[in-house]
Amino acid sequence: MHNHPSGDPTPSQADIHMTKAIIQIATPLGISVHDHIIVGKNGHTSLKGLKLI
Repeated sequence: MHNHPSGDPTPSQADIHMTKAIIQIATPLGISVHDHIIVGKNGHTSLKGLKLI
C-alpha cells in the first residue's frame, strides 16, 4: 500500500512493474502478495481489483 501525493490513485506503469517484481521475488520464499492498494485524495485503487495482478 502507498499513496499518490498527486491525489490520483491510478496505478502507474512503475507501480505495476514493481508489484510484479515483488511477487516474483516473494513467491519462491513462500510469501504471498494479496494486493497492492494505492490511496489518493478521493479514493483508492486495488491492483487486484483491476486484475493487474
